[in-house]
Amino acid sequence: MTRILSPDGIAPPAANYAHAVESPAGARMVHTSGILPIAADGTVPDDDGAQAVVVWDNIEAILAEASMTTADIVSMTTYVVPGVDLGAVMAERDRRLGDHRGASILLTVHALAQPAWRLEIAIVAAAT
Repeated sequence: MTRILSPDGIAPPAANYAHAVESPAGARMVHTSGILPIAADGTVPDDDGAQAVVVWDNIEAILAEASMTTADIVSMTTYVVPGVDLGAVMAERDRRLGDHRGASILLTVHALAQPAWRLEIAIVAAAT
């Protein structure tokens, strides 16, 4: 349904993502806000890896509401604060996406809106 764009003459991506993804005309699109590490009961884990799990659980719930899965993600932007365990954050992303590749941006920001939040992820998904 989507097509990964990987032109000759540029270096491959630096990690498990695609440089670009083309979505077909007429695709249903989902654009999220920054999805936070707040569990359904209102708690926020202290551990960076556990926060990544909660964020991806929340993303999967949103996608399910739209009859989509992580395989429909075409783009993601991950915001982390300084000192976050990037290995844990990226490992959870890779676990949730499996062999699927979407375009990806990773930004380190000074702070998020609440001190307990160490990361947030915004995604765009497309499906027919």
